Amino acid sequence: MKIRNKIALIFVLLTGLLLLSVFLFIYFSVEHYTEDEFYLRLRQRASIAAQAYLEEDELSTSIYEEIRKKHLQTLPNEKEKVFKVNVVSRTILSADKFPIDMKLFDEVLKTGKAEIKKEKYYYTAILYKDNQGDFVVVLSAEDLYGTAKMRNLLNTLVTAYILSLLILFVIGRYYAKEVLKPISDIIDQVNRIKAKKLHLRLANEHKNDELGELSRTFNNMLDRLETSFEMKSSFVHNASHELKNPLTAIIGQTEVALGKARSAPEYIATLKTIEKEALRLDELINALFELAHTEHDAKGLIVERIRADELVVGLKKSFDVLSVNRMNFNFQLLPKKSHKLIFHGNQGLIKVALFNILDNALKYSKKGKVDLSVEIADETILITIKDEGIGIPKNELENVFEPFYRGSNARAYKGFGFGLALSQKIIRLHGGELKVYSELDNGTMVVAQIPNINKTIA
Repeated sequence: MKIRNKIALIFVLLTGLLLLSVFLFIYFSVEHYTEDEFYLRLRQRASIAAQAYLEEDELSTSIYEEIRKKHLQTLPNEKEKVFKVNVVSRTILSADKFPIDMKLFDEVLKTGKAEIKKEKYYYTAILYKDNQGDFVVVLSAEDLYGTAKMRNLLNTLVTAYILSLLILFVIGRYYAKEVLKPISDIIDQVNRIKAKKLHLRLANEHKNDELGELSRTFNNMLDRLETSFEMKSSFVHNASHELKNPLTAIIGQTEVALGKARSAPEYIATLKTIEKEALRLDELINALFELAHTEHDAKGLIVERIRADELVVGLKKSFDVLSVNRMNFNFQLLPKKSHKLIFHGNQGLIKVALFNILDNALKYSKKGKVDLSVEIADETILITIKDEGIGIPKNELENVFEPFYRGSNARAYKGFGFGLALSQKIIRLHGGELKVYSELDNGTMVVAQIPNINKTIA
């Protein structure tokens, strides 16, 4: 079932229930009022009947008949009966045994009046005290006028209810169509957006409502998709180029070597060139594997508790072993509570991420120092690596996380442009973020932000 029909049916159902409640209230209220009015007429007639039959010295029967005909309309199937009773023994003293409902009889002796309805007849009884004794006057009649009035009211309400439901359904469908029209427009616009038309965007005519938010969210998703497609296209192009260069060199050297017989030193030189290009190719393929590995989610990764300061100190020692003693670790920013330095993560991947950043810092500042520090800000661990290298041009900072991208001033340095891209993916895999701040010829500062266990739990 379409949403339009669902909305219309729900609208009809809810409004129909409300109308049904109102109509039932009207019907039963009128029915109750009609019964009360008829019982009142019965009591009035019963009172006059008692006076006519029991107080003949004060009001004759002929006078009673005249009053009834003149002022009181004769009721359909009206019957009257007067019983002499003994209130104390609660018995009927009349000679004839006219049948009377005992519930009605007990009630009239108890309260002085009683009313009951049996099938289509209404009964009313009053207790009348006279100098001749106690009497119960019972009067019964059929309310044909009230019954006809209630039947007419019922037919009117049922007809009005059915017509109301039909009108409500038509109005509901129209209302649902108007409500869903913006969504239909969005669907039409989305259907026009294909893989080759990712530049198209949704028109945001509803700026401050939920549909406007939906359009903005979808447009943002399209921005990310378009950027992703462009990056993938650029990645494939650059990867193909980078893979082709060493392969071309290997094939070329092999063809040259096999072209004619050569001396041993020439073969050795050729093999060394092939080895160099093969190692370069192996390094590139391993980097591609590592980058692809981080595209997957955290399932299957071994997660453990890691202390950030111990991790950074361990990495510094690894570089010191390689005779690279240009790193300074700042202990002054460490928090007093060591548990704030602990986070959950995969130690191998985190080491790869920080190793790439440190390697870049040392590579691009061959003579300058590299400063390391660890601090805490809002339950987030900040690992800062600052160098005194060549820096990055301001207009190129937004591209540093793209695979294969290398700054215009870094062409003379060895590398493929994988380091920061890989490090960013690893840090994001751990729920963190990588920030890069740099000025040309004034060095670069990279800040790895990783949530600690307190923030993770919260």
